[in-house]
Amino acid sequence: FFTVAVKEAQKAVSPDPAIAEPKPEEPKEAPPAPTGSSASDTSGTVSDGSATEGLLESHQPDTRQDLTGLFTEKPQSGEVNVGENITFVARVCGESLLKKPTVKWFKGKWMDLASKSGKHLQLKEHYDRNSKVYTFEMHIIAAKANFAGAYRCEVSSRDKFDSCNFDLVVHGNKNNYITDAGEDSGELDFSALLKKRAVHVSTEPEVDVWEILQKAPPSAYEKIAFQYGITDLRGMLKRLKKMKKEEKKSAAFLRKLDPAYQVEKGHKIKLQIEVANPDAEVKWLKNGQEIHPTGRYIFESVGNKRFLTINNCTLADDAAYTCMIGDEKTVTELFVKEPPVLIVRNLEDQMVMKGERVEFECEVSEEGAQIKWEKDGVELTRDESFKYRFKKDGCKHVLIINDVTKEDCGHYRVKTNGGQSLAELMVQGKYLNLESFKSSYICSHRGFQIFTFLFIFRIHKLTIDEVKPEDEGDYTFVPEGYAFNLSAKLNFLDPPKIHLDCMGRTAESTILVVAGNKLRLDVPITGDPAPTVVWTKGEKVLTDSDGRVHVESTKGHCIFTIEGAERQDEGVYSVIVRNPAGEDTADINVKVVDVPDPPEAPRILSVGEDSCIVQWDSPLFDGGQPVIGYVLERKKRKSYRWMRLNFDPYKETTYEAKRMIEGVAYEMRVYAVNTIGMSRPSAASQPFVPVAPTSEPTGLCVDDISDTTISLKWRAPERIGSAELEGYGVEYCKEGSDEWIPAFSGLTERTTVIVHDLPTGEKMQFRVRAYNMAGPSLPATLQQAVTIREIMQRPKIWLPRNLRQTLIKKVGEMINLVIPFQGKPRPQVTWTKNDEPLDPKQVSIRNSDTDTILFIRRSERKDSGKYEVQVQIENVEDRASVNIQIVDLPGPPQNLKVIDVWGFNVALEWKPPKDNGNCDITGYTIQKADKKTMEWYNVYEQYRRTNCVVSDLIMGNEYVFRVYAMNMVGLSPEPCLSKDSFTHPLVSRSVIAGYNATLSCSVRGIPKVSTFIYACSAILENKSLNCKIKKITVKGIVHIKIKMSFQTRKTQTQIKIFLMKFKSFLTLHRKQRNYHVQGPET
Repeated sequence: FFTVAVKEAQKAVSPDPAIAEPKPEEPKEAPPAPTGSSASDTSGTVSDGSATEGLLESHQPDTRQDLTGLFTEKPQSGEVNVGENITFVARVCGESLLKKPTVKWFKGKWMDLASKSGKHLQLKEHYDRNSKVYTFEMHIIAAKANFAGAYRCEVSSRDKFDSCNFDLVVHGNKNNYITDAGEDSGELDFSALLKKRAVHVSTEPEVDVWEILQKAPPSAYEKIAFQYGITDLRGMLKRLKKMKKEEKKSAAFLRKLDPAYQVEKGHKIKLQIEVANPDAEVKWLKNGQEIHPTGRYIFESVGNKRFLTINNCTLADDAAYTCMIGDEKTVTELFVKEPPVLIVRNLEDQMVMKGERVEFECEVSEEGAQIKWEKDGVELTRDESFKYRFKKDGCKHVLIINDVTKEDCGHYRVKTNGGQSLAELMVQGKYLNLESFKSSYICSHRGFQIFTFLFIFRIHKLTIDEVKPEDEGDYTFVPEGYAFNLSAKLNFLDPPKIHLDCMGRTAESTILVVAGNKLRLDVPITGDPAPTVVWTKGEKVLTDSDGRVHVESTKGHCIFTIEGAERQDEGVYSVIVRNPAGEDTADINVKVVDVPDPPEAPRILSVGEDSCIVQWDSPLFDGGQPVIGYVLERKKRKSYRWMRLNFDPYKETTYEAKRMIEGVAYEMRVYAVNTIGMSRPSAASQPFVPVAPTSEPTGLCVDDISDTTISLKWRAPERIGSAELEGYGVEYCKEGSDEWIPAFSGLTERTTVIVHDLPTGEKMQFRVRAYNMAGPSLPATLQQAVTIREIMQRPKIWLPRNLRQTLIKKVGEMINLVIPFQGKPRPQVTWTKNDEPLDPKQVSIRNSDTDTILFIRRSERKDSGKYEVQVQIENVEDRASVNIQIVDLPGPPQNLKVIDVWGFNVALEWKPPKDNGNCDITGYTIQKADKKTMEWYNVYEQYRRTNCVVSDLIMGNEYVFRVYAMNMVGLSPEPCLSKDSFTHPLVSRSVIAGYNATLSCSVRGIPKVSTFIYACSAILENKSLNCKIKKITVKGIVHIKIKMSFQTRKTQTQIKIFLMKFKSFLTLHRKQRNYHVQGPET
């Protein structure tokens, strides 16, 4: 028996959106402009007007191979009226391309139009599978006057590239104004996108646009250029650079910030300035707010340079930055470029029943990315019925459709600024459930027999016993009392069968597919009823849930597709078909071929004056096809342009590159080539400089020789070349031998060398070669072999000139005498002091082959003397002597005394010091001090005699004197002080008999001093003073007047001064003087 069920008629599936025209409705909201490069065909880089100069500098010419003429139809220049539409078409033949080409549309020289798609611009593309032609279209809708200008279309595919220029002329009223970038953000009015303000075109008389540009900041160049119709922005900048006056140099900044910087999100950037004052303090501001050092913001100061490093840049770092020194500042703008968001896991096609819930899920490369969902080209948004729901979970994005209907069939697309993914939704009607009928029904077989049955139960069955071939045909079920019927066909079963010509695993039956291309296995099958198909690879069953894998079955065919074949897709695929009549199996061997892996970085084996020899290894993986050769490129180290050295594949792995410039650094890289194509380039080689070897060293000669060593010396080569000299290599060999032995490992930079461990008595030959990057030079060789044997040399001391006179040193200084000598073999050295051996505790002696050193760390007075050095070889000797004098500060002078005092003068006298410091006394320093202040003043400096007169004293003041001794070392540590007490003592005098005499002295004391006069050792009372001797005291000056002196009488007067204190007497000073009475004859 069999069960009958009927399905509703299925609506036609929507066509492929890549071929079908999109619906004319516009999305409700313009998509956000991407901020970085995109992997999709219609995406590009959004240029920032405020960084015009920086972007133009980075716009390097394409360094890929020459134009290949990829266009089969190029876009042509066109004209359009304001408000009308125009379409530009470009076609590319894809028959010879390994993958889909990438097309970019530009306005002017650099404005990428991919991000400007919207109300006034649409970019479309489709592919004709029959003719294998890609068609790319640019639709300009409702053209405006400022859309006019030069456009360019670029197409590239791997290493192939082509471009085409065309113009657009817009007729109509040009006195329009540029609207703000709000509602019409998708139009080609690019200057409105730069600043969020309306800019009206001036209707005043014509102005000089160059004068406006000279006064405008660089961030406004692009806006002004579009406003005044300048399309050649690069030419405008070159002309403006010539016209612009030099900026006045800043007093605080040697180098300011660039006008703008650009950095990718997540990367770091370093802003640098140079200041005039290395000690100047700088402040960094972001949008006017001061920045403080943190983990992300790092301040550095190196000499005159100041750095601001921003780590892990985010979109919040997109701002204006200012560096201030006092009132001066420099400003720049930082633009953070957001990387493109890629689709990691694509959408999958789905087939559901009507009324079910559908979820389309994709995964992108970055969390929080902005995406857009479309259905048949129309953007999907949330509506009031909640038909569509959008869900985000990290990097996963889900589109949920509740209660699907037939109208929900179509192609759903998810878009990011770095890619897109497409999937198809198919909706089927529900099965018609037959309820039980309490009635009879008629079953007709071929229209000949009609049977009527009565059933009470839900299930109605027709059973045919002993089925025969003639029972095959159409059967109809007619429910009684209902205006419809059900039909079924009875067929005999046909076992499934696979019809393939390439089954097996032989080379002839292997299917080759190029990596990146689509793998499509279309297998013819037969069987009735239609068999079910299962695809497997090894133990794994392949289904549509595998991402890139698509499995579908049609009438007579089962199709297995892998989008973008990869290396891991290689292997044996099994297809199994089953139906109730049996099953069949077939194996299909698939081999994925690709371009080879890039070779390792090439190695530079040697260099010449204008050439080099480069070598590399074969790639680890040849891509499944044999490597047929290699392509080499070179470039200058500081350049970005690679130059191809060969155009036909070079089969060897060693190549000699020629025609290079000596002294210029180069780099090399290699491509591997197989029948599929050319690999990616290898890593660049280490930089190298083509140079020629230097000329040979000059003046090679023997400087010294011993029983086992030889000393050689030479001069540098006459020609070194553009490369630096790396060093010299010394080699030797025995006479008559060709085996040269290196004298030491590596190279030496000196031009003298001593070669050790040579065989005594052998005749040896020596040579020297200079080395640079190019290798060794020609050798410089001795004219004849040298016998390794020491030559006898008479001992001789070479006493330095400064030691031929007495060496004078101060106490505590270091003594280091280096006395060279000669003699072979090495002489014996002996030192003596004053004909006695040296004390090893005080003096150190160190000897070498060519000199002897006497060393005293801290010299003392006892180290003075005559030192004698003797060098002796057997019975031959030589002597030399050195006199050393250790000097010190002198002692103080002796016995300083006051010889005489008169008026305002004092006569002093002293004796030389006992210790002169082991050198002559060069003079004395005499000082005086008033006892009131005890401040010392120099009276004489470097005074050579041992007596002097001190003048300009003040009568009545008491003075103290001191004397320092001086020699070549300095002043004596201590002075010699005077011992006199009276400020002005009595002085012996001679007078004539019968005349009066006066003696004067000055005294000082607190409390008031009492004076007493002694005459002939007897004190004179005050009563007796009035007759012969009278004492007068005025302000500390004591005058003694003696009246009517008698001849032959000698009077001795003594004055004692007492200080009355605490009822006791204290004798402070005592001084006596004599005076004599003489006759008239004297």
